Amino acid sequence: MHFLPEKIDDYVVNHSQEEPLLLQQLTRETWQKVLNPRMLSGAFQGRVLSIISKLIQPTTILEIGTYTGYSALCLAEGLTSEGRLHTIDKNEELSSLQEKYFQKSPTKNQIKSYVGNAVKIIPTINEKFDLVFIDADKSNYINYFHLIIDKMNKGGVILSDNVLWSGKVVEKLDPKDTDTKVLLAYNNLLNSDKRIETVLLPIRDGLTISRVK
Repeated sequence: MHFLPEKIDDYVVNHSQEEPLLLQQLTRETWQKVLNPRMLSGAFQGRVLSIISKLIQPTTILEIGTYTGYSALCLAEGLTSEGRLHTIDKNEELSSLQEKYFQKSPTKNQIKSYVGNAVKIIPTINEKFDLVFIDADKSNYINYFHLIIDKMNKGGVILSDNVLWSGKVVEKLDPKDTDTKVLLAYNNLLNSDKRIETVLLPIRDGLTISRVK
């Protein structure tokens, strides 16, 4: 989803860092072999995730929603030399593709993958996080927030993807649309919780940055 005029959007992309070759290869293979390839973060948002991670220089990252591993690789670019990224996805069928590209990355020994229900897995990870990226099933966004907020280091950052949900957040709500209903509540939660400060960026389908006070 693009909220900027096409010419402006193209200009923004053309004047941002180029997508690394490994990620170009992963993008191509995802489009060739995986259902719903539009779920990829994409080159521009991937560079946004990368530069945010590099600015933070996290020691511990949690990603909720691995998909084919694109965003994990982007986030891992900012890890400290001793850092670790934990990434969770419920789809076991994607594990081999994720691992193929993780193993080609300079951060291959710093990425730990989990397959299963993130709501159950997150409490088992005995870490405090510097950076969290939430990009999984929208109906659980609020649950994910409550699971991670007390596991965040002071000054840590929570990134939340798809928070504009193709513009549905400003349209009349369909009572049967659970995802949009949860996202509306989630966006209000991020904007009102006194433990964080939040800015919502109209990047692609909406990316929220929340900093823990």
